[in-house]
Amino acid sequence: MKNTYKYILSFVLVMVCTMMQAQPNIHPADKQSKSIKIEDAIIHIGNGDYLDNATVVFDNGIITYVGTKSNAPEAQQTINASGKHVYPGFITPNTNLGLVEFEAVKATLDFAEVGENNAHVRSLIAYNTDSKLINTIRTNGILHAQITPKTGLISGQSSIVHLDAWNWEDAVVKEDDGMHINWPSISTRRTLTDSAKKRMIEQNEKQIEKLKTLFKEAEAYARLDANDKVINARLQAIEGVFNKDKKVFIHVNNAKEIQKAILTFVDLGIKPIIVGGIEAHLVTDILKQYEIPVIIRHSHSLPSKEHEDVYLPYKQANLLYEAGILAAYSVDGNDAFWDQRNLPFIAGTAVAHGLPYEQAVAFISFNTAKILGIEEVTGSIEVGKSADLFISEGDALDMMSNDITRAFIQGRDIDLDNWHKQLYYRYKEKYKASNLKE
Repeated sequence: MKNTYKYILSFVLVMVCTMMQAQPNIHPADKQSKSIKIEDAIIHIGNGDYLDNATVVFDNGIITYVGTKSNAPEAQQTINASGKHVYPGFITPNTNLGLVEFEAVKATLDFAEVGENNAHVRSLIAYNTDSKLINTIRTNGILHAQITPKTGLISGQSSIVHLDAWNWEDAVVKEDDGMHINWPSISTRRTLTDSAKKRMIEQNEKQIEKLKTLFKEAEAYARLDANDKVINARLQAIEGVFNKDKKVFIHVNNAKEIQKAILTFVDLGIKPIIVGGIEAHLVTDILKQYEIPVIIRHSHSLPSKEHEDVYLPYKQANLLYEAGILAAYSVDGNDAFWDQRNLPFIAGTAVAHGLPYEQAVAFISFNTAKILGIEEVTGSIEVGKSADLFISEGDALDMMSNDITRAFIQGRDIDLDNWHKQLYYRYKEKYKASNLKE
């Protein structure tokens, strides 16, 4: 038995050492030490506009100038970006990035807590800045993420981070920005009996009543004098919703359930944000009436119903845009942490199905920032905002021409190396050598 343990330990140590050797040597960039000018670029502002042959200057991590080259101030470093594109850093909301590393290893799954009411759970403190996935994602221009828990009736609190930091304290952009609720849904399976449907409806109503009661208790708790409060971590977490410190994100897809969720929370004095919203385009009237934003799921999926247009998921972004709804894209799903790198290509698909190009950029930058409440800090290339931007040789929304050569977070020139690139170059050389021998 002792020898068995010895062999297992030796195997584990060998594997760990191998993995450590295979990882790229990437560390957070140093603070911006000199002013930088990017000139002669096509600058996609992020708010629906763009500037041709334009210049952006940033210093001490803040954008100080955006406009024509002739009027631009001097800078200590100049980058010529003639014929290239400059975009604001893309933002991926509703993701468990940094909360999962290996799906098969339970100890690395920090997005799912046990229990129905996890309002007190904070995703931020579990966020792993050393995740090897982060480097692959920011290579495609994604520089910020909303780290989100996923399970339970109330999943807990998300936080917004930038993707170049030593630890979660360094990464945080907005701490505990919102409370996430999984709206009770009713199955539409045809095989369900009438009695089963009835039981499901009754169960859902009970869940909704629980939510109402809980939020009313939290509102009463928020009104209490600090000296009269008995500490209640769950009510304390929800209290921030009524103090306007936190937003409420409701994960719901069915049109009728979206309507019910909106009306339920409006009655509580809360304007929620819809996440998922597969059928949000069917209820634009109520979304517009109450000015409810939508974070829609990625379009690279099949329609929810068999009879629907197979291209509907691709068209939904434009349907919401034309209806005047503030909307953004996410790469939805519990197992989508690794898939966040495809966020810009999802927006590109929407362009191919009617969404104006600059609006598609907004769907993954400024719109997202507005919905998350960080538009004063980041999300667009405008004077006074954080210098979170990148340079692409081609169209960043196109998988074929996307080629990001430089990226900056808070003006810091970040390393764009990653494990994928290292493996590519490694095996490129291997097969090149093999061909030479032949």
